[in-house]
This record gives sequence, C-alpha cells and structure tokens, in this order.
Amino acid sequence: MGFSQALSGLNAAATNLDVIGNNVANSQTVGFKAGRTLFADVYAGAQAGLGVKVAAVQQTFTSGTLESTGRNLDVAISGSGFLRFDQNGQTVYSRNGQLNMDANGYIVNAQGARLTGFPDGKVGGDPEAIFIPTGGLEASATTSVSATLNLDAATLEIDRLGVPFDATDDSTYSYTSNVTIYDSQGNDYAATLYYTKTGDNTWEVRVGRDGEIATAAGTLNFDANGLLSSTAGLDSFEFSPGGGVTDLDMALQLDGTTQFGNDFELTALSQDGYTSGSLVGIAIDELGNVVGNYSNGQTRVISTLVIANFANAEGLEPVGDNAWAETTSSGQPIIGAPGVGLAGTVASGVVENSNVDLTRELVNLIIAQRNYQANTQTIKVQDEVLQSVVNLR
Repeated sequence: MGFSQALSGLNAAATNLDVIGNNVANSQTVGFKAGRTLFADVYAGAQAGLGVKVAAVQQTFTSGTLESTGRNLDVAISGSGFLRFDQNGQTVYSRNGQLNMDANGYIVNAQGARLTGFPDGKVGGDPEAIFIPTGGLEASATTSVSATLNLDAATLEIDRLGVPFDATDDSTYSYTSNVTIYDSQGNDYAATLYYTKTGDNTWEVRVGRDGEIATAAGTLNFDANGLLSSTAGLDSFEFSPGGGVTDLDMALQLDGTTQFGNDFELTALSQDGYTSGSLVGIAIDELGNVVGNYSNGQTRVISTLVIANFANAEGLEPVGDNAWAETTSSGQPIIGAPGVGLAGTVASGVVENSNVDLTRELVNLIIAQRNYQANTQTIKVQDEVLQSVVNLR
C-alpha cells in the first residue's frame, strides 16, 4: 500500500480549500466571478487508481446582482460581455464598472486601467482609451429655426396699397414671434419672425434682427383645409452682424404649421445655434454613451463604451485586479456597442456585485474540510499498516 493516493487527495483538497477561500474573500468584490474546482481520477494501467488530480479551476460567469450607487460614472453590464480596458499597454476585460476620471482626463478604474470606447460614438471604428476634453465647447451659429404655429384663417389680408413692409409699423404685418439666435462667436440676438397675410391661403414670412430685416421673404401656401401645402423662399435668410463674425444664413422649418379658424398660436419653437460653454460634468447613459454636459445646456457624445464577448468566456485567464485576459481557449473578442448583438446593455449609476453565494460557499467549505480530514486518515491507516509490517519478526 502506497501513500500517493492519499497525498494526491490532500493536494486536491488543499486546492479546493484555496478556491473556496478565494471565493469567500471576494464575496464583496465588485464584478468578481466565483470559481469551482474540477477533479479527475488518475489511472496508469493499474486496477487500483493512483488518486485524484485537479483537472481545472473553472470560473462561473453568471451575473451578479446590481446595486445602486448614485454615481454617474459607475456602470454595470446587464447581460453578457465585458468592459474593455487598456492596462499598461495590455488589453484586459472586466465586469467591474467602478470608474473615475484621472488627472489626465481619462476614464479609469481603481487600478488606473483606461476604459476604451468608440470615439465620438462612431461605432465600428478602432476602440481608443476614453479621453474627456476639458476645453470649452465652441459656439455654433444658428443655421435653422424651426417653428410650428397656427395662423388665424379669419385674419384680414394686409393691403399695403403701395406701402412697403415696415417692422416698426404693425399695420404692415399680421403677427410676430420671437426667437434668440447666435452668430459664429456665440453672440446672441433677438430675432423676430413676421407673418403677413397677403391673399386667400397665402402668407409672407420675414425675419428681422435688431432692426435689420433680411431682404428675402418666404411664402406659405395652405390648402382648403388649412393644411400647409407648399412653401417657397424659406431656406435662406441672411444677416451681416459685423464685428468680424461670419454672416448669418438661416433657414426656416415651418412643418406642421396650419391655417385654422382659431387664434394665432405658437406651439413649438427651436433653433440650432448656441453660445460657447465649459464642461460641467460627464455621465454614462443607458446606451453606453459617455456624455459631456456643458454650461450652455448642450450635451456631446464623447465616446461609446466597447462591450466585448467571447465564444468561451470560461477560457479567459484571470490576471488580477478584477480583470481577465484573452487566451486561445477563450477565442478572440467580439466587440460592439451595448445592446447590439450578443452585447449586454449598460446600467448607469449601479455596479454588479460578486456572484459568490456565501451560504453555499460556507457549506462547501465544511465539505472540503471533511474531505481533507478523510485523506489524512488514509495516511494514518497506511502508516499503521506499514508499521505492522516493519514489526514482523
């Protein structure tokens, strides 16, 4: 009788205790995935086995519960996939979404690994470390004003009898509405839209800015039911603000405007220009977009998170710091945007807890302890038998 079987049992039981102990130790580690020990018996052409060996330590990639943190930069993946990080030149993958912005403007985890994404939200390009530019957002000149309104069908036609349109004479137009517009340097101006009924189902539209009236006039035509049937001349209203800024050239979008027998009513108004702004905060939305929020009320998609999937996630190699590395067993990563294909969706303001079932692990610990003790008893019995043989005379 040899000791090899019992020794192999002790070694295997010790490894199992290590795995269970590691699970228990990481039961509160965000994004941690529990492991389990797989055993295999050992034979070498003999009737009696030679013991046991550890075939593998297998990771379990079931999802952990999501816990709210209230932090804009904390994220969790709901479903399959991994966040992709650049860690000192090595690409690693993690389910731990506890993120911060470092002093250099990169989104990083607690270990300093840089989160990667698709720049400017252009999914399909090469992933890059997500960098948050701290500079201000440049001003943008107004190029389009959109409005939806009702022009009272009962309004009398303006009969000028040779008197030209005059912004200072309200008898030369029917209604007005106001909107703030911006030039290329972000200077704002109070603009006025003038609506003049010129005939049955026909209206003229003019735009004025600080007393300057655009030379062109647009036309609105309505059908017999008061619905807008055609427009003309709404695509170019030009102004020259001066002061070294680019001339303004705006278009009017009046889709949905009606001519019903109701009072004049402006129901929607917007324009696409804005003044400059400074970065006041960042957040990650449910689409995985890293969004910059600016003091001028604008938002910009800076990047979109990369979600990586693997044909065999259990083949990933754990490298510590809540991360795994690609191996030939895992296969190459399949990367994409959150919620596309196999990629899970992103939940913002939450993290994924460890998937360790602490109660089960404590029960497994008791079983593993008994297994270890049983193997020591095998060694004890074998030692007693050997001692009996030695004592033969």
